[in-house]
Order: sequence, then C-alpha cells, then structure tokens
Amino acid sequence: MAIDDKALIDRINKGEKIQRGEQLPASYRAELMRLMVVFVDSQLAGAAGFANVINHGPGLRERRTAAQIVADRFDHAEKVLELLKDFNVKPRLYVSSHAWASRLDRTVDLGSRRINGDKRLNVFHYPLEGWIDALVLNVLMGTASNIQLGELRQSSYAPLAEVMVEIINSEKSHVEKGLKGLKNSLNHDGAAAAQAAVNYWYPRVTATFGRSESEHNERVKQFGLMKQTNDSRQVDWENQVSKLLADLGLNTPKS
Repeated sequence: MAIDDKALIDRINKGEKIQRGEQLPASYRAELMRLMVVFVDSQLAGAAGFANVINHGPGLRERRTAAQIVADRFDHAEKVLELLKDFNVKPRLYVSSHAWASRLDRTVDLGSRRINGDKRLNVFHYPLEGWIDALVLNVLMGTASNIQLGELRQSSYAPLAEVMVEIINSEKSHVEKGLKGLKNSLNHDGAAAAQAAVNYWYPRVTATFGRSESEHNERVKQFGLMKQTNDSRQVDWENQVSKLLADLGLNTPKS
C-alpha cells in the first residue's frame, strides 16, 4: 500500500531515501517520472542531433570523440529507461515512439513554452549548423546539465541518485572535450562563428532552467527530488559560463 504525501515527506526530511519497488504516492510518482522522462527524451534527442554533425569534425580524432559522445548519451538514456521499467515503460517501444532527430526551423524561439510530443528540453528542438555550432551547444548545455544532474545525484529516489554518479562523470568529460575542441577551432577559424553560436544558444540554454514561478519546481523541492530553485540553478550556470567564455575570449550575451 502506498504511503501518503505527508508520511513520505516526513521520511525524506529525516534524510531517508526512497528505494526501488516501494509503493509511491501518485504525486511523488508523477514528478519522479516527469524528471526521468525529460532526461531520457533530452538524451535521445541530443544524441540524434549531435550524430548529424559527426562528419563535420575537422579530423578523425574529433569525429571519434563526437561519436563517443553520441554513444554515451544513448547509454545514459538506457540507464534511466531501465528505472522506468518499474513504471510500466517498455524501453524498446519507448525508443521508437518519437522522431528524435526532428527539429524546428532555426529561427524559432520557444522560450520556456513547451510543445506537444516528446518531453525533450526545448533546446533540443533547434537544429545544429555545423561543427563550431555543435561545440558551443555542447559546452553551454553540458555545463547546465552538470548543474541539474548534480542535484539529481542527491535525489530522494535512491535508484536515480545512484545512476547519476556515472552519468555526471561522463557529462563532465563531454564539456571538457567540447572546450578542447572549441579552443582548437578558435585558433584555426577565429572567434566570429563561435561568438555567433554563443549568441544563438545562450538564451535557448537559459530557457532550460524554467520559469521563476514553477509549480513543478516547488513540488520536486518538497519531495526532495531536487533542492534548488530554477533561479538559483540559472545563476550558478550564468556564473560558470561567463568565466568559461571569458577564458575563451568570447563575450557573454546580455540578458
């Protein structure tokens, strides 16, 4: 029998973790599933988009690195899909349920407005335009992911917290590889294309943190699934990215 919200929150406030197989209140279950589905869908859509630019890499080493990032994202999605099996999700059917490579027109800006279909973050609805564009998104979104996934590492749902350990380490390596590739591109091609990509992607990555007044954010905090507000995560990201861009000789776009 599932316990009620109050009893569950009391356990979480005492530092207890919720274990796999427990009967969960409907509200906790819904927020947990939403977080996991958004993660899986974003990994699958991100992998599909990045796969399209592998052959834009300037050399074999860069192409191999890009291919490994795509493979890692599929692996991350698989790990969380395994947890979703407890919620009657069938991974094989799930993976074929959406056109993960689909993209909107480059000129569209959804902001934080969600559209029908899969639950990918909006940033993965926009198409990549070449190698430098992909590197910039990799660095900006990878830094955002590290902040958000770092919170999931402390999640009250123990199975999700556990799988995030390896995933976070992998995501950090993606940012490091992206920075290395971006530095090489800046040395060879100059800053104009990279700065244009930063100007395009910065507001779209910013939108992934959600609205200041978010009912979902309040509920996931209450349930111990994440602890920070959308605004505090965004400020953390802005500070980190501002330093990364400055070190590269690039400008942070004005809000």
